[in-house]
Amino acid sequence: MDISVEANGTDLQELIDSLAAAGGGTLALKAGRHISGPIRLASRVTLVIQEGATLEFMPDYELYRGNSVSVIAEGSDRAYIVANRSDGVAIVGTGKIVASGHAFSTGFDETVGTYTPNERRPRVLVFEDCSDVRLEGFVIEDSPMWTVHLVRCRDVIVADMAVFNNRQLPNTDGIVIDSCSNVTVRDVVIRTADDGICLKTSRSEMGIGCCEKIEVSDCVVESKSCALKIGTESFGDIRDVRFLRSRVEHSNRALGIFSRDGGVIETVVFADINVDCHETPDGFWGSGEPLTITQLNRRPELPAGVVRDVRIENVTGCCHGPINLFAERSGGVAGVALCNVQLTLQQGPLGTAKQYDLRPTNVDLSPPKNVEGRGNAWLRGADGKIIGLVDYPGGVPALFAHKIENLTIEEVDIQRPEPLPHGWSETAICIE
Repeated sequence: MDISVEANGTDLQELIDSLAAAGGGTLALKAGRHISGPIRLASRVTLVIQEGATLEFMPDYELYRGNSVSVIAEGSDRAYIVANRSDGVAIVGTGKIVASGHAFSTGFDETVGTYTPNERRPRVLVFEDCSDVRLEGFVIEDSPMWTVHLVRCRDVIVADMAVFNNRQLPNTDGIVIDSCSNVTVRDVVIRTADDGICLKTSRSEMGIGCCEKIEVSDCVVESKSCALKIGTESFGDIRDVRFLRSRVEHSNRALGIFSRDGGVIETVVFADINVDCHETPDGFWGSGEPLTITQLNRRPELPAGVVRDVRIENVTGCCHGPINLFAERSGGVAGVALCNVQLTLQQGPLGTAKQYDLRPTNVDLSPPKNVEGRGNAWLRGADGKIIGLVDYPGGVPALFAHKIENLTIEEVDIQRPEPLPHGWSETAICIE
């Protein structure tokens, strides 16, 4: 069954429900502006956003209370578009979703250089416990919060789509792959203020799952946090992950693994990636690191899981910060191989790359009264310094490794300025 819709205010949910009742079908949005409230997709229903069509959601958080989801993120429990326990569900086409993120801000904060987000903001798209999912071709603009969130889904293809968000609105992650299996992301362009493509294993009322058999390839990502990332929510295991043939542009960090909870992170490959990373003010996570792997406890009752069997190969580009590998305990990070890494490390204009970044820490979960700032972003102690930023011992190296077991370094060439700037270490590779 196929239905085509003109841009005339038709109730899209009624049409989707009629398709679901008929056993599935296609709802095509023709060129023009389609304004909608909450949408719940169903099994074997494909939403087509045709060339020239825009699907624009009304920016009222309370309007989406019926579109609640199991994973609460940044205080949000709802989304514009939701699919739950659906098989064979898809959104395709070359049109656009307009997400009205600008309406979920209380103004611009000059002290940190970002907009101050509303306390509650919807995600754009959340699929939970779905299979045979396809997202292809369309563009999402101006997300209020996380843009695409896939939770406990399997057999997913995300291809040839783009996410363009406000680069100064926090928490606007591009694609979050959460406790999923058999996911392919390819030929995607993301430009956003938070993580670009991020793998997680969140904790929710549905329990904790694992994330496995994930491949991300041929993508372009621009991020104000970490472009290609695993963690920080890492309650369940994450394994068999490959990031391939991609480009990171104008980002705080390029490649990252952050173990903070109980799950093991293992068998990960970053290969054939070009990076471009820049210093940022100390209130932002990261400051120009091409690669960050950190393992740090933040819950006394749940030690951070081990990170092991990670291979980084054929990585090129420029950066303001060193490679940073940190384990809180011996064996917390093991079996890291750096092979054919060719980088140019330049001095940044801010000096923030002189510290390595261990955020988020346990302080972010329950800030003490004498700490100022915003939890899970920047918290300043009584000394005025950001909690979680630590000076590199002896100055800025090219590579810093703390308590890393079985570290392999082959054909790694990190060019640094000559003469070395003030505050830089004469030792290029610092291993503690």
